[in-house]
Amino acid sequence: MPSVRIQDLEVNYMLTGAADAPALVFSNSLGANLSMWDPQMPELEKRFHVLRCDTRGEGRTSVTPGPYTIEQLAADVLHLMDHLGIERAHFCGLSMGGMIGMWLGLNARKRLNKIALCNTAAKIGKAEIWNARIENVRKGGMVAVSAAVCERWFTPTFRAHSPEIFAAAQRMIESMPQEGYVACCAAVRDFDARERVDQIRVPTLVITGNQDAATPAADGRSLAEKIPGARYVELNAAHISNIEASEQFTSELIKFLTA
Repeated sequence: MPSVRIQDLEVNYMLTGAADAPALVFSNSLGANLSMWDPQMPELEKRFHVLRCDTRGEGRTSVTPGPYTIEQLAADVLHLMDHLGIERAHFCGLSMGGMIGMWLGLNARKRLNKIALCNTAAKIGKAEIWNARIENVRKGGMVAVSAAVCERWFTPTFRAHSPEIFAAAQRMIESMPQEGYVACCAAVRDFDARERVDQIRVPTLVITGNQDAATPAADGRSLAEKIPGARYVELNAAHISNIEASEQFTSELIKFLTA
C-alpha cells in the first residue's frame, strides 16, 4: 500500500477503481484500519474511484502527539484529497469516521457530493467512559480493551457464526498503536455536534444497527431527523454494520450514491 508525507503525517492509503469514476472516500471506525471496508470493495470498485486511508495514529499512518480532534482528523482527509487531486468526492464514515463526515458536511460542503454517516452519533458516550478507556489502555495496552470493544462491534449470533472474522477484528484492535488510539479516543470524547447537525446541507444517508450498543439506533434516527432530507436505514447488526450486514450495507450505499 502506498504512503505519502503530508505536513507532519505519513499517511497510509489505498486508491482503487477507475480514475475517471466518481470519487468515494472512506473513513474508519476508532480502532480499525482501512481493511475494515474490504467487504464493500468488490462492488464499489466497479463504480467509484475509491480512497481508503488509515486515520492519524492508527493502522500504518504515523502517530503524532495527541490528543487529536475531529477537526484535525477531517483536515487530514482534505489534505490527502488535495495531494491526490480529488476536488470533490462522496464520503462514507463509520463511528469516528461518521463524526469526521459530520465535520466535513458542516465545514467543507463544497468538497462533498453526498455523505453516508454510519453507526455514529453527534455525541458518542460520556467523557468519564472515554477517560476510563484511555486509562485502561495506558495501564494495560490495547489488549486490555480489545475483547470488550470487539464484543460491542458484533452481535453474539454473528460472533458465533463467524469466529474467524471476530478473531481478525480483535487482532486488528490489538495492533493499534497505543498512543494513537488514546489520542483518537480523545477526539471522539470531545466532539459534540448535537446543536449543529441541522446545518448540514449535503445529501446524507444515515445507517444504523438495530443491535448497536455503542451508537444506538435512536441516536442515528435523531441524526437523520435533524439533517434536512436525510435518508435513514436500519440494519440487523451491531456497531460494525458494514461487516456484519455487508451485503445490505453495500446495496444501500450504492443505491444512495447512484440515485
